[in-house]
Amino acid sequence: MTEPVWGPVHQDIVGLLADHPADVPAVVDHLTKLQDLLVRLPPLEASCPLADFNKLYLTITTSVLDGLYDDRFADPAFLARLDVEFAARYFDALRFWTESSPSTPKAWACLFQRMRGPDTRPLPSAAAGVNAHINFDLPFALVTTLESLESEPVDDSDQHRDYLEINKIFAERIPELRRGYLDHWQLMIDMVNGDIDDWYQGELVEYTRNVAWRNAQKIWRCRHDPEARECERTRLDDNAALLGRLLLSPLGAFLQ
Repeated sequence: MTEPVWGPVHQDIVGLLADHPADVPAVVDHLTKLQDLLVRLPPLEASCPLADFNKLYLTITTSVLDGLYDDRFADPAFLARLDVEFAARYFDALRFWTESSPSTPKAWACLFQRMRGPDTRPLPSAAAGVNAHINFDLPFALVTTLESLESEPVDDSDQHRDYLEINKIFAERIPELRRGYLDHWQLMIDMVNGDIDDWYQGELVEYTRNVAWRNAQKIWRCRHDPEARECERTRLDDNAALLGRLLLSPLGAFLQ
């Protein structure tokens, strides 16, 4: 008999993934419940690789929700819709993996496959999740969001400026998040490096999200051409999977 994908919490996760959250508070609620389940997964339990990413995602999404409550964004309807569409792609990837479906994006599968192994460290796991979510999911989430709002990805628009505002949220939260993934000896090195590591990782997030915006513009131009859109999907999935495998390799762990 095949063991369920999610072990003792399989049915709980199946139930959680049965529907999509409809707004940002519901996304936060889904991520919170998922985190509570992931840290119960054997054999690693609290150090589950996917939980390492989900924790980061929950923290950033909670900060986005706070920004919506505080009128931080010029077009809150856009940001809220993007957050929901973005999360839907993550939950869909999890659902595909749960169903052992070949539709599971390769960008996500390379992280999901590591959940049973003891050799994945927290920071590379979180980085691999961020890679899949930004480099693969985000361009398509942007296109879906803009289509639903009858808008388009225009540089220097209110929506683009709100999109860039998320980079600032990452910059605000990265130092505490990154240090939460480090071992004692890594923290000692981090103290020696000062703010350098925080700076370059903030720059890396900004660069990656800018590339995602450009990829969304490229997909937008071919959105009515199923063959061209599928080519873009395959290209982004392959590229993100390649980077994800590197991040999860011993070399990737060393570089971080």
